[in-house]
Amino acid sequence: MLDSALDDNDLLDPDNEDSGDELYEHHRIVVDRGQELLRIDKFLQHRLRNTSRNKIQEAIRASAVEVNGAAVKPNYRIKPQDTITITLPEPPREGKVVPEEMPLDIRYEDAELLIVNKPAGLVVHPAYGHWQGTLVNGLAHHLANLPTGRNGEVRPGLVHRIDKDTSGLLVIGKTEFAMTHLSNQFFHHTIQRSYLALVWGTPPGPSGTIRGNLGRSLRDRKVQAVYPNGEQGKHAVTHYEVLESFGPVTLVRCVLETGRTHQIRAHMQYLGHPLFSDATYGGDRIRVGQNTGAYRDLVEHAFQLLPRQALHARSLGFVHPVSGESVYFEAELPIDFAAALDLWRTWAASH
Repeated sequence: MLDSALDDNDLLDPDNEDSGDELYEHHRIVVDRGQELLRIDKFLQHRLRNTSRNKIQEAIRASAVEVNGAAVKPNYRIKPQDTITITLPEPPREGKVVPEEMPLDIRYEDAELLIVNKPAGLVVHPAYGHWQGTLVNGLAHHLANLPTGRNGEVRPGLVHRIDKDTSGLLVIGKTEFAMTHLSNQFFHHTIQRSYLALVWGTPPGPSGTIRGNLGRSLRDRKVQAVYPNGEQGKHAVTHYEVLESFGPVTLVRCVLETGRTHQIRAHMQYLGHPLFSDATYGGDRIRVGQNTGAYRDLVEHAFQLLPRQALHARSLGFVHPVSGESVYFEAELPIDFAAALDLWRTWAASH
């Protein structure tokens, strides 16, 4: 059985090419009753035809291969009826990436990984309509000797993505081991990610949790719909906390338990509080208050200051693949988001 965090169509849709999140593949294999004893790396190499033995061995070293729920060593010999799971970075897509020199806001870098603060408007991943000028093109230039990028493969170092018009932090793996280790953390939901979002209205309570499967809308494949009864889509959970209320809009902190396409944007719309200035999910018009006079002018000014969804990937926390230490990074709000927030804060103070 193969579970993947990325739908192939995400890379084929010109309006959705950069909107996935976690990039890994997960396999679950139940060993046949008549299987002879065999080293696990050799067994997996035979079962996973497009995966090299070296990649499998790196996964074992990264504790991303488990048998009956426990990590194993490379010399483990499989037994009949063993249940094997393996988490791997998503395989590179066909095609070549043209390295492009571009300014990258790198917040941390070592031999294994780097943390980049992506600006709004930058597409993460090459796809139809965006083969150049993406973050991956810039990474291909910056990491010219990256093992996953030597042959111009499409995905140098990526283990997750954020939307084109969302700003904030991404972790990039520089080695196969780091990518596998990070992918395994994403699969087990141990990566700590928080976002800042400005939403219309005030969500219920000081905090809350939104649960509802996410999948492509049956009416518009460019957006994600919430299926609360789980009849289709993928399991998705978003936790939120109200940080500051300005009356018509509220600043919230969102923590992802799962990583799905447009998860925060779709979940907040489902809750009745779409993100401010989010044209895809109905946040680019007045949702609270009268569409008249000075208030309308205020909202229009805020839209001009922040002409994209009010969403910023604020923090990332994870276990470093090599040191084993817990690391944590934060990125301040970008100028456009901060300016809109200040405008609302000033208005709220006088109302």
